Amino acid sequence: MKTLLRSQTRLLAIAIFLCIGFGLKAQETPKLNDTEIAHVGVVANQIDISYAEIAKSRSRNKAIVNFAETMVRDHKAFIEQAEKLVTRLGVSPQDNAVSQSLLEGAKQTREMLMTKSGKAFDKAYIDNEVAYHKIVIDALKNLLAAQASNDELRSFLEGIVPALEGHLKHAEMVQKSI
Repeated sequence: MKTLLRSQTRLLAIAIFLCIGFGLKAQETPKLNDTEIAHVGVVANQIDISYAEIAKSRSRNKAIVNFAETMVRDHKAFIEQAEKLVTRLGVSPQDNAVSQSLLEGAKQTREMLMTKSGKAFDKAYIDNEVAYHKIVIDALKNLLAAQASNDELRSFLEGIVPALEGHLKHAEMVQKSI
């Protein structure tokens, strides 16, 4: 299980950083424009919502279900805020290679989660949430916000980091109880 989670975590890191993360040497940091950055942000939130929806339907653990409900609520709110921002800026999020890599990795993770049940599911879900939030926080700080040319977009991205750090702490707390 740890090997599977490590490989999934590495896959996500590669998708976000295209070969940057978890000890791999940087080959080339992807260059994203603001519309691509916005798309990556929306996709990352949608992915976490999809994981949470699975958890809400499969878990009987109150801590897991409560965490999943928080993920759905908060990540939907992030998407709504992002949609308001891009509408105000008059831009449309643009699909890109990083978004596509994230979606492919998420598909594999969802398939893995669907093979689990009971305590094995709860552990796989929360372990994935811890890893996913670590990677997304790092990507927001070191890739997405750093490359955003629009000050409002950069501020928005930096502004959601504390909430995601709260999610990570919450996930780590649940992880310890599993």
